[in-house]
Parts: sequence; structure tokens; C-alpha cells
Amino acid sequence: MPTTPSASSAISHKPVLPAFRHLLPALALALTTLWLAGCASLPSEVDRPVSTALAKPEETRLGALVAARAAKAGTRNDSGFALVGDAELAFTSRMTLIKAAQKTLDIQYYAIFADDTTERMFEALREAAGRGVRIRILLDDFNTSGKNAQVLKLAFEKNFELRLFNPLPGGRGSMVMRILSNLKDAARMQRRMHNKIFVADNAVAITGGRNLGETYFGQSKGTNFVDIDVIAAGRIARDLSASFDQYWNNPLAYPVQSLMTAKEIEALKPPPAGAQAANLNREDPATLASATQAAIAESNASAASAAALPDSTDLRLLTWTWAPSVLLVDKPSKIAADADTTGESQDTTVDGLLQLMSQAKGNLLIVSPYFVPGERMMAQFADLRRRGVRVRVLTNSLASNDAPAAHVGYARYRKALLDMGIELYEMRAEQQGSFSSFGSSALGGGSTGGSTSGSRASLHSKVVVMDDRLLVVGSMNLDLRSQLQNSEVAIIIRNRAISAEATRLIEPTLAAGAYRVELDDQGQMVWRAPQGSQLKDSRMEPDASLGLKLMLKLIGPLAPDEML
Repeated sequence: MPTTPSASSAISHKPVLPAFRHLLPALALALTTLWLAGCASLPSEVDRPVSTALAKPEETRLGALVAARAAKAGTRNDSGFALVGDAELAFTSRMTLIKAAQKTLDIQYYAIFADDTTERMFEALREAAGRGVRIRILLDDFNTSGKNAQVLKLAFEKNFELRLFNPLPGGRGSMVMRILSNLKDAARMQRRMHNKIFVADNAVAITGGRNLGETYFGQSKGTNFVDIDVIAAGRIARDLSASFDQYWNNPLAYPVQSLMTAKEIEALKPPPAGAQAANLNREDPATLASATQAAIAESNASAASAAALPDSTDLRLLTWTWAPSVLLVDKPSKIAADADTTGESQDTTVDGLLQLMSQAKGNLLIVSPYFVPGERMMAQFADLRRRGVRVRVLTNSLASNDAPAAHVGYARYRKALLDMGIELYEMRAEQQGSFSSFGSSALGGGSTGGSTSGSRASLHSKVVVMDDRLLVVGSMNLDLRSQLQNSEVAIIIRNRAISAEATRLIEPTLAAGAYRVELDDQGQMVWRAPQGSQLKDSRMEPDASLGLKLMLKLIGPLAPDEML
């Protein structure tokens, strides 16, 4: 009876194909790295000093100016707001707050990417730290590998504190290797801090959909995100600071120094690719200082004086809307490793939003880049439609979605949504001219620029307008990942004027920057091209590659909603 050789004998006696022989050392290294990473763990003894937001913001210039602005408006409301739908304004607003801050800057983000745009912001932060401003940066740990690990060096600079939320053990050289080495704890790896908060002197804040990086400020040559933030002043800014403190002082927030040394971070720095790359990296401190100072001066010519913050028409902060508001924010315990992921253990930001939406009487306008309703949300939409509520949804098309897997989840529900009478609009990836902002020049608006010509557009805004009087802006998507796994933050504003402003920003995109998905007489889906666009209607996912369409067919029936 013939015997089957063992795996070891087969390997040792069978010649290796020449084409694959050179891969063996790399494979061995990868396996060794994975084994070592699998043995890695987070430190058990961590020095995590407790700190809190500025106690008396009214004693700062920003706090005094907010109070003066409220007095001038003659309002009884304690919070003021201004929408930011323009990519350039989103950047200059943050830079202006950095320059205006006298005491503290509290910055909380899911992702901060290391690129030229954020380096300009970092240099402004260094200047603020140099004049004594305390800077606390709280960053989710998922994207802090490879080039982006260089952001962590700020932790070792004067007046900076940087903590990583829900960190992953193991190396940071490669995102792929980080994911592979943490597959044993996939459930915890998927629970991420998705909050986005930027607060100056506990007086003025910015929150919304944007992370920090060139793609969020219209500067990428590839894809630029279309997004909306809200500038918030007064009591609501203090509420945002209180939520920041909850996360900052949570056991899941690890000071960078407890995880890495400055030398280890520097070792991850990618080598310069020639003289030009070395110049772009600006490794020489003198060159870095002069170049970044020049860039800051150029990009903020309209905001040269921090004291002029409230009266800067270029930053459009003059038209604040004072209105009642409520902060929705998830508890840090939602991310804990032993958290109940069924969504029943605590009310979440998305739960609160769904409860609010269920009370709609006339109309809902929903903007969500990743839109995976799930059964509960579908039942709610059905109830809204039975009561005659008009529901419009703007989301990404398959071509414009930077996370195609999320589109898989949305596609499952698309026909059922249309059967209910939900109006669906899908963002076009290819826009005319430059497009990185709601109301951009590509759609006949008045953008001040910001987008790199020829780039593609991807929707990233998270907004709900209800009954023309309630506006919600935040970090949440209407999907099960935001509802059950990620932590989120949102502001509910009750005011008809700012709700109408948000609608005016969004509706030009519905008309000229998106396909409307409908059912024809035979009940089949058709993508209607915008009127006057010279584009043709489509019977399949428009503008998407064959590979993406194939992925939709293969993955669609398999992956659970909460994973998308």
C-alpha cells in the first residue's frame, strides 16, 4: 500500500520552483513576525495622570468673545453654531482656533494622517505649545502604523500629551501585519473610537465628519472627501470637552510613552526617495520651520489676527446661529473588550438619533456615506412611510465609496427601500472640475477652492435634517458598525435657519452630483443621471469597475451587516 510522504519530507525533497524561491525568506520573516506579534500584549502598569478641560473658559480671549457675541445677538440660548461645508474653510477654521487658543487645545480623532496638510497644522500646534498652550491629543490606535506612526512623535514634545485609545499590541510597521497579528482578538480590534472633536480653550469647538488629513481638506490628488462640520461655541463646547475628558481619563487611553519610545517611532520613518523626497520630508529643522511658517501664513492670510476670530468674514464665523442644542455621545465603555455588542446594554448615539428620526412628521433628509440600515432601521423607515413622511437619503455609489464592503451591505436593502418609497441618491465619483465641498463650484455653488483639480469625490458627511427644524451633525454613520461597535458623537440643533442652510448645502448635490436610483415599470432598478449632465441612465452600478461589481455579487450574500 503506497504511503503519503509527510509535509516536511515533501518540502525537503521536492525542488522549489525558481519563481517562488526568493519569496521564502520573506514568508519566513512574515510568519516569525506574526508569531512574535501574537505574543505581544499591552502594558499592565500604566501611568495615566488625570486631567480635565479648562475650568474657566470665560477668562480667555475666546471665551470672552463668545460671551460678547451672545450678548450682541440678544439671545437666551447658550450655544452658537456655524456650518462648515467647505474644505478650505474646514482647514482654516482649525488653524484659526489653534492661533487663538491661550490655554488649552483638546483634539480627539479616529484618524490623523501624516501628510503635508497635517504637518502645517502640527507646526501651528508647536507654535501654540511654545507660547504655553496645553495640547491634549486623543487618537484611536487603528491607523497609527507605517508612515502615520510619525504623528505619535508629538507625544515627546513640550506641552503635548498624546494618548492612544484601545491600542493594538504588536508592531506598527505595516497596517496589514497589524491586522493579521490581532486576528485572535478580532472583536476588540473592530471596536474603534470614531469621535471627532477639536476644542480651543473650552470655548469654541469643531465637530462633524472630518478626520485630519489632506483628503478631508480637498488637497489630495486622488480622492477627496465631501464633508460637513459644525463650529460650536458656548455651553455645547463645554459639553464636548466633558466628553473628551471621559475618554482621556479612561483606562483604554494609553499614553504613547507607555507603548513606544521616540526612537522606535523614528525607526518607522520611511526612507526618502531621492533628493526631492528629502526636501518634501523637510528633515532639517531650520528648513521645516521656515517652510511650514510660510505655508501657514499663506493659508491663513485671512485670519492673521486671532483676536479677529469672531469678525473674520473670510472664515464666515460672523453668521453664528444661536439655538437650543443637545449633545449625543457614546460612553467609552462601549469600546471595552467585555462590552455587550448586542446594542442592548446601553443607549448609543445612533439609538438616540433613530429615536429622534422616528418622531418625524413631514420629511427627513439623511446624508450617510456608509448606509447599512439593518432590520430595526428598515422597520422604522416603513413606519415613517406609512405615516406619509418623505425620506431622502444621499449615500455613496459603489464607484465613490472608499469602503466598497459597506456598499455591499447597503445594496442588500436598496430595492426594499425603493419599494417603501424612500428616495435614494448615490454620489458620483467623477465630478465636473474640482469637487471637495458641498456647494462647490462644480455644482454651481461658491466654493473658495480647496480641491485638487482632477480628483475624485467620495461622500463622508454625516447629517440629518428633520422636519426643516432639527439638524444633526456628527461622526456617526447610519449603519450597524456605528450603532453597535464604534463610539460616536453628534450635536442636535433645533433651529429652522441653520436646518435650511444645511439643506441648501446638500440639495445641489442631489440635483447635479448624484444618480437618483429608481424602479422602472417592471420593478427593476435604474440609475437616473442628473439632468443636464450629458450622462446616460444606467441599469447597473454606474462608473464602477467590473472588479467592484463582481465583489458586490460575491460578498453580498455572505458578510453579516455588523461587519460592513
